[in-house]
Amino acid sequence: MIKVGTWNVNGIRARQAQLQDWIEREQPDVVCLQEIKATPDQIPVWLCELEGYWCYWHGTKGYSGVALHVSRALSPERPPFAHPAFDYESRIVTVEVRGVTFASIYVPNGGKDYPAKVRFLEDLRAFTADLHAAGRAAVLCGDLNIARTDMDVHPKERKPRATGQLPEERALLESIIGNGLVDTSRALEPDNDQMFTWWAPWRSMKERNIGWRLDYVLASQRIYDAGATSVIQREVGTSDHGPVIATFAV
Repeated sequence: MIKVGTWNVNGIRARQAQLQDWIEREQPDVVCLQEIKATPDQIPVWLCELEGYWCYWHGTKGYSGVALHVSRALSPERPPFAHPAFDYESRIVTVEVRGVTFASIYVPNGGKDYPAKVRFLEDLRAFTADLHAAGRAAVLCGDLNIARTDMDVHPKERKPRATGQLPEERALLESIIGNGLVDTSRALEPDNDQMFTWWAPWRSMKERNIGWRLDYVLASQRIYDAGATSVIQREVGTSDHGPVIATFAV
């Protein structure tokens, strides 16, 4: 069994105690974080040296950034962390563990530079196509900043020309998933129209569950087929995103 947790923490220094509590409670084998908004030397020492984990922090001051932690029980030796060539603004880190590529991904929002978002998604599509063609299993996690369908947006938030809901973005996401991947949460709950992971930080949107589903765990078909569960934890923490926990019986 492999347990994977992904969470856009929206500033690790503001959420460090919440992260520690979450990890201690859930004990994921793989932890993917996004929007850490900190350079490695700004990360509290105890976070950089989390007991029981190999840790990799990849960020810049006050903006973007991703992290990836791997349980030492899953990988007794430090595994090889890396960045695909298209990484920019500290948006993706990968690791190879037991023949599986895990990735923590933070896709650009696109509100200020939409072409950059499209380029990143096109590169991610090529990256996943290469993995699929090589027969390599993968579990890709993170804030992809796209609501896959209208079902993934609360009716009060549906805006056909809003970035994150545009047809061309959704088509790119579908082409990424089409490279042998399964959208774990949606595959398990195909009819759940209340499954959101991000809520605007005003008017009690989170408490009212008026949100968007932007955070995903995409797993190779054979990993998903072995048996999977998924849960979105809206009540956890004070970030505008909720963690997603997926388990795979591999």
